[in-house]
Amino acid sequence: MEKTPKQIRNEKLAAKVLKGLEKRHFEGHYCETREEAVKLALSLIPVKSSVTWGGSDTIRSIGLTAAVHEGDYEVWDRDRAQTKEEQAAIYRKAFSADVYLTGTNAISEDGVLVNIDGTGNRVAAMTFGPGKVIVLAGINKVAKTVEDAATRARTVAAPVNAQRFEGIKTGCMASGSCEDCLSTDSICAYASLIRLSRPAGRIAVILIGEELGY
Repeated sequence: MEKTPKQIRNEKLAAKVLKGLEKRHFEGHYCETREEAVKLALSLIPVKSSVTWGGSDTIRSIGLTAAVHEGDYEVWDRDRAQTKEEQAAIYRKAFSADVYLTGTNAISEDGVLVNIDGTGNRVAAMTFGPGKVIVLAGINKVAKTVEDAATRARTVAAPVNAQRFEGIKTGCMASGSCEDCLSTDSICAYASLIRLSRPAGRIAVILIGEELGY
């Protein structure tokens, strides 16, 4: 079947990003579809591993978290916690997980991951703790430069993500646009720029040729 212009463009852009990731010691992959991405992600998780994740819409919407529950893994799922105390314990336990699954708010064409977070648990786990981090990102998360990626995280991803949280008081919750607020409810409290994977290969990035997440 002949590829569409968008598919051709996505493959070319992904190839450029993968080169950047390789230079920065990430393990990089490209999958045209979400189904391929889920299959690949599962192949990167050793059987019996402890697995957990952050608040990524992408990993949930493509069915990865559901697939992990069906596999032979020790799953720590904060979404299934019965109490706030249990959920908080999973947040902290995540740093000792074998594998951490997450999305990313943005990625520059030369392979730098940019993320912004409210509590900091996700950006912290990406940086240190879990033995392996698997990042899944739709092609829409790619930005030209690191500066463009940071702008995307603040002005595109954050205002949409804020709408997921009922009752928070932030500028973007009210206006739909980043207001550079200093609210105690801000979901932009912690920013992370990951320019290298250290040790090499600890962070795997699976770029997907679909528009996914925010």
